[in-house]
Amino acid sequence: MPTITMTLRQAVMHKISGQDEQGLRDMIEGSIDAQEAALPGLGTVFEVIWKNIDASKQNELISVLKTQVDAMHLKSPK
Repeated sequence: MPTITMTLRQAVMHKISGQDEQGLRDMIEGSIDAQEAALPGLGTVFEVIWKNIDASKQNELISVLKTQVDAMHLKSPK
């Protein structure tokens, strides 16, 4: 029997293929603040989103990220 080898990206995409929008939302929300093992899956999902949105939406995401990173930095103990 042949061995099937998948990259991490392929495995994530295989796992989420066929999901409806609620299933995708559940996967994302279930991965947020979960074990760090979920982070590569979120990274793969983010990559798909990033590659398929226009520059204005990318800029909006970067703005949200920058705001949140700055807020976290201000809260960190010195």
